[in-house]
Amino acid sequence: MPSIWYMIAAVAIGGIITVLLRALPFAILKPLRKSKFVKALGQWMPAGLLVILAVVMLSGEISARPDKLWVVAVASAVTVVTHLFLGRRALLSIFAGTTVYIVLLNFF
Repeated sequence: MPSIWYMIAAVAIGGIITVLLRALPFAILKPLRKSKFVKALGQWMPAGLLVILAVVMLSGEISARPDKLWVVAVASAVTVVTHLFLGRRALLSIFAGTTVYIVLLNFF
């Protein structure tokens, strides 16, 4: 069994590395806050990630249930319409689309 000082050193080194790795992004981001590139990323990245997530989810559901393509289309349309016409509330639109999807999938 390793000595107590060896274990204390291992935990201390692990703690220091953890703190440094968590602080590093903030230290790097501080000078970049005024960058046009970072501002553009902040504007476009959330939408891009949502598009990627939607494509992956929809392709998975379509390939899993090709006979229920209309269910995916209706639920997606409800999600988009709810999001656009009810104040762009993400939680509300996700809830509405998911509810419609579950109801249509189970009862039709």
